[in-house]
Amino acid sequence: MVSRGLLWGLLVLSGARAQSEGPGFKPSLIYMSGPMVTASLVGSSADVFSLSVADNETGMLPLEDCSGRNRTGDWSLNVTSQGNVSRVTVLLTRNLQLCTANRTGCCTEVLCLVTALQVSACQDSTVVAILLIQAEIYANTSSGNGTGKVETFDNATVIPNQVYQPLGSCPCNLTAGACDIRCCCDQECTPEMKRLFNGSCFGGVFGGDVNPPFDQLCSAQTGILTPDWFPFLCVQSSLDNTPFLGYFYHGSTTPSKVSSFKIPLQAIPRSLHNGYKQGDPIVTIDNEYFAVPQLFLSGQCANEAPVAFLQDFAIECLVTCKEGTNVLPSVAINDGAGDPINPFVTYEKKTTDIGRCVDNACEKVTFAEDYTIIWEGRRITEVKISVLFGDICPEDTLRQKFTVNFVSVNATSTEEFSGNPGYHIGKPVRAANLDSPVTTLNLWKPDGHGLCVSASRTPILFGLDAVSGCIWEVDLKENCSQLRENVADSLKSLVEVNLVGKRGNSNSSIPDDWVEIIRLDAFDPSSNTSVGILKGLCPGVPAHLNIRILTADVGAVEGIPQQEILGVQVSFSTVTWQVQCPLTCEDKVGFLPISAAVQFIKIPAQPPVPKTRFQINYTEFDCRRNDVCWPELFYPLTRFYTGEPYSQSLVKGLVLVFFILIAVLLSDPWRRICDVWNKK
Repeated sequence: MVSRGLLWGLLVLSGARAQSEGPGFKPSLIYMSGPMVTASLVGSSADVFSLSVADNETGMLPLEDCSGRNRTGDWSLNVTSQGNVSRVTVLLTRNLQLCTANRTGCCTEVLCLVTALQVSACQDSTVVAILLIQAEIYANTSSGNGTGKVETFDNATVIPNQVYQPLGSCPCNLTAGACDIRCCCDQECTPEMKRLFNGSCFGGVFGGDVNPPFDQLCSAQTGILTPDWFPFLCVQSSLDNTPFLGYFYHGSTTPSKVSSFKIPLQAIPRSLHNGYKQGDPIVTIDNEYFAVPQLFLSGQCANEAPVAFLQDFAIECLVTCKEGTNVLPSVAINDGAGDPINPFVTYEKKTTDIGRCVDNACEKVTFAEDYTIIWEGRRITEVKISVLFGDICPEDTLRQKFTVNFVSVNATSTEEFSGNPGYHIGKPVRAANLDSPVTTLNLWKPDGHGLCVSASRTPILFGLDAVSGCIWEVDLKENCSQLRENVADSLKSLVEVNLVGKRGNSNSSIPDDWVEIIRLDAFDPSSNTSVGILKGLCPGVPAHLNIRILTADVGAVEGIPQQEILGVQVSFSTVTWQVQCPLTCEDKVGFLPISAAVQFIKIPAQPPVPKTRFQINYTEFDCRRNDVCWPELFYPLTRFYTGEPYSQSLVKGLVLVFFILIAVLLSDPWRRICDVWNKK
């Protein structure tokens, strides 16, 4: 091996030479302690990239190398370009494991590799930028340290529980293969480097401490400066209950541990002997959540996100080769009445090109998982899972797709119910014409260009207000009547039907199951094509479609309110459109933004109670209009407080009142009152 001092000297001299030649690689000098390192070529263009390793005897690097060699010895070079920026990745293909009795091709020493690398970027056979890398890599001496990192045992990867390690063990480790200053948990930092910033390490979540205790925590306030009332009014909470968990899903949640008041909390929110209701998390027969990867913060995916009953979703996750293998549930699912449902799984292999792989390909990586859950009433009758898998290269990034669809047991291949009988929130609104198949009301779903011509359509979902729009291209040769008529026809195409289903299971053959759409046309296509002597000015253009849907609760089935649609109204809002160009328009096309909106208006079963004269005149006592709400002073003692059983909150409130009375009786003013009373 080349001496470390000689290599450092060469790198310093070469780094000074590279910096004097102007900007190029960022960074231009990298200390490498892992199997991979990346850098970017900025400010220069290159068509050839070459990788070279220092000579073992002399330690010298070639002055100029434009051979285009991307593999040499145990090293490989990958280059990806986007615009005027080229991203360079240097990989070590050698297996750095310490030698055992029966292993060959391994490392005989802990310090396994010390060498220098050079990446040359060339344009027209001339070197335009140089990247220097000092590699000092130690052999793997253990397979895990139990600190939340991925552990490997006999080539099997064990993923830690992300509830307790949601941000990784070292979030401040931002640079691969290099030591980040002030990041004391960075494994690439040697002890010598850590001595430089040991006294100013990053704290809190960014520094790796996911659960920093807060001042109001009972276990944190143990010093002499705590007030005397603190032990009674402090907050008792487990450190596992942190806002950085990243667990967001539809359904009930409960703390993982019992609080200090010994309140009996179950791992499952409620007993399932009555079945599921919409929004409840689906559980397995072992009382564990049935989980499918779902999106959460910043477009990332949580691998252990529970599935909510009757709530469909379709998401995509970007994962690496090692993260692409998902584990399907191996236990039966609770059908809602305590009986097990075994999922029926089908596999399909996708053919991929892995001949370009630099290293061994990742096998059996999941591309897509489709979950079809058949339901009836409040129970699950069948679960079908379709898995698409294949092989990819280790350097590839995979886009996984996960879909969950709930299908009624009474649904046919051409018709899917949106509830039984009432609508479920988030299900499509059913619509139809006389003697025609059931369809839906629609909104626009624009693509990347935002034009109405290329925009697709998405169904209107019950109970969810929405607004969508697109850009309408206007031919400057057409008159205003044509423009109004064309835009109106485009908006009317979103609501082509005349009837809307009252209930989620409305039958197309039963007329009483449907309500007629009320249309209010507030425009006249035959209006004047211009105003006065101005050209290119069209008033009364219907640029917005308003869809108002009236709903109400019309009863309950097994205690669950059933929602129906009482009426639907469609109207237009007009604007005055004018050509946005100078006196003479060179372009032959103008643009008009048009939009459509749906609003669900829920009508109460009974008219609201009119306000009293006190509520009208003394608004400072209205909790909805003021920051201070005096009527809620005793909120924990009312029936509206659901944080704990009412009996326990009442007992604690009475105990608190008792202590307050004792404090008043022992106070100095009360003693004086008693003295005056006794003197009489």
